[in-house]
Amino acid sequence: MSKAIKVAFVEDHEQFRGKLAELTSGAPGFELAGTYKDGPSALAGIPLVKPDVVVMDIQLPGIDGVECVRKLKAQLPRVNFLMLTVYEDSDRLFESLKAGAGGYLLKRTSSAKLLQAIQELHEGGSPMTPHIARRVVQFISSSPKTSRNAAQPAELAELTPGEKTFLDELSQGYAYKEIADHLGISLDGVRNYVRNIYKKLHAHSKLEVVNKYLGR
Repeated sequence: MSKAIKVAFVEDHEQFRGKLAELTSGAPGFELAGTYKDGPSALAGIPLVKPDVVVMDIQLPGIDGVECVRKLKAQLPRVNFLMLTVYEDSDRLFESLKAGAGGYLLKRTSSAKLLQAIQELHEGGSPMTPHIARRVVQFISSSPKTSRNAAQPAELAELTPGEKTFLDELSQGYAYKEIADHLGISLDGVRNYVRNIYKKLHAHSKLEVVNKYLGR
């Protein structure tokens, strides 16, 4: 059996925090690593429990979720962060991704889809709703080019034709499920592409992958 995914939650709303804790406590393949009511308690506690995935609320008292991710990512680069928020705020979305978050979902996401997103993030994916993913791509496409973030020729040369096709689809804002349908592959196949591409392009998020591939 595969090792359970250790998940920590940072959420200031007590009732919702309790529901999140119950979700992973009762789901096969997941293990609750801890819950935290604010940024300071998360900064103190998360480095001690070393979860695989942290689900982070953006609006937190004291230290907000974006700053919390930035600080924790510097200490725990292998931990994955999933932002969970009420609103699709473009500024906060991009701040979160630049801080080191690998996914961004709304709190109205169903329990089943949240668990799926946590697993996808743990396996190297970058879960977002299709609408949010397209906004990320639109943001990158409208940004000025900067050679500093572009993938190097040697990195691009390592990509297989299939991986380049996958990146073409991703750069157009398609979600992983849509790409799987277009390419006639399974979601596991998509996750394999993601893992390999992240490694070859030395990237850590969907935003960084697309940014490098487009040479922005």
